[in-house]
Amino acid sequence: MGDYVDLPGVRTWYETEGSGDPLLLLHGGFCTIETWGAQRADLAAAYRVFLPERRAHGHTPDVAGQLSYQDMAEDTVDFLEAVVRAPAHLVGWSDGGIIALIVAAARPDLIRKVVVIGANFRPASEAFVEPAMFDAMAQGSDELEFFRAMYEPVTPDGAEHWPVVARKILDMWRGQPTLTTEDLGRITAPTLVMAGDDDMVTLEHTIALYRAVSDAQLAVVPGASHLAPLERPALVNRLILDHLGQDAAETMMPIRRATRPAPAADARVT
Repeated sequence: MGDYVDLPGVRTWYETEGSGDPLLLLHGGFCTIETWGAQRADLAAAYRVFLPERRAHGHTPDVAGQLSYQDMAEDTVDFLEAVVRAPAHLVGWSDGGIIALIVAAARPDLIRKVVVIGANFRPASEAFVEPAMFDAMAQGSDELEFFRAMYEPVTPDGAEHWPVVARKILDMWRGQPTLTTEDLGRITAPTLVMAGDDDMVTLEHTIALYRAVSDAQLAVVPGASHLAPLERPALVNRLILDHLGQDAAETMMPIRRATRPAPAADARVT
């Protein structure tokens, strides 16, 4: 069941499903919540799932001016405060992962755990295997037809607004995000960094993201691209649920995690 909520920045469409602890699914750029179809039922069986659509995506209207990850992160904070009203897990794919990172760094009080899939923290020129792919994209290119077909039937701005949105999103991709490893170091929530082994984000960049977040785990999905949640849904869903459900990663021979303080329960003196 879908509904709108009037946030300070934009009137936002969202759907909910399931019961339990709150979990936000943050979709990718150009996409709608439709792309979470392979995850929705499995996650809603264990959590109260919220699926908001960001400004200029899906049922949520565009706004004046350019798009930015910072503005969309602020929309997400507003959504958490106005609709969820409790700390939540964030699961973000691609652009949704970028937004999850920004929110987790800025508002740790609102976040339980984080999963990011195919996310980058620097612009395409620094993070992508083939950054020139966006230079070849144009509003009518074949590469964007898949996204246009999702956008036009549901947007409140009308199908004729598609070229405007396409330009805004491509402009954002070329110059954003501009996070630093110091920014990522402010994330305190346990975070699972996930990517396909043939993702459009380089594995080197994904590893740099993993290393910058102090309490992070890394999962590289075999035989998968940037569309891992669609290509390997059973594995991706299991990884998400395992991460959200476990207390902490405990290994027999820790290296990176060996320097972490012992849990409070182990340090008690009687």
